[in-house]
Amino acid sequence: MAVAHSLDFPRIDADRELKKALESYWKVDLDQNALFHEVEEAKALGHTVKPIIIGPLTYLWQCKAKGNDVDKLDLLDRLLPIYGEILGRLAAQGVEWVQIDEPILTLDLPQEWKNAFERAYNILQYSPLKKLVATCFSGLQDNLGLAAGLPVQGLHIDAVRAPDHLLHVLDRLPTYKILSVGLVNGRNVWRCELEPVLAQLQFAQERFGDNLWVSSSCSLLHSNTVAAAA
Repeated sequence: MAVAHSLDFPRIDADRELKKALESYWKVDLDQNALFHEVEEAKALGHTVKPIIIGPLTYLWQCKAKGNDVDKLDLLDRLLPIYGEILGRLAAQGVEWVQIDEPILTLDLPQEWKNAFERAYNILQYSPLKKLVATCFSGLQDNLGLAAGLPVQGLHIDAVRAPDHLLHVLDRLPTYKILSVGLVNGRNVWRCELEPVLAQLQFAQERFGDNLWVSSSCSLLHSNTVAAAA
């Protein structure tokens, strides 16, 4: 049986001002509680909560360095303890899964950034939560082996923008991990026709069984989420 879930809207704090992260004098500290308040509110309403945060490597990649002498990767060691604190607090709230958005895994990354992915997630794997690393807007290309080998419990791919990539992922991702397939177009304002979409999942269902999740290709920022299913 496949499980359906939503990619929703990624956030790490209330204002998401990434540029502050690269100030040469930046002191890393966790001072935003909006995410944790929202988790409590959702749980109080009876929802099963899967929080979504932007991944540490994508966070740094998207920042603009203040000054030419700043290597963004030098800040990774200061950033990872904050991620550990976030994941620890979510676990204390009873959260089982967290989605970590790393869309830069679809880019042609320099080798030092690939190495940083391995280093970061080798550290984050010890946080007491199940982790779904999510990509979107393209296939993983040369980063497929990297993404499939990260020490996390699941991987989300965009099968709308890169439908041919699904077979490659099925071949590389271990079946003990969760495979989340984004088959509902998250950038489409029209209602999804489910039958032809689900027909694409037959082989994935045979291979992954209950470890197959079905979702939107990306967050539903552009979609009409109140339209009834066809």
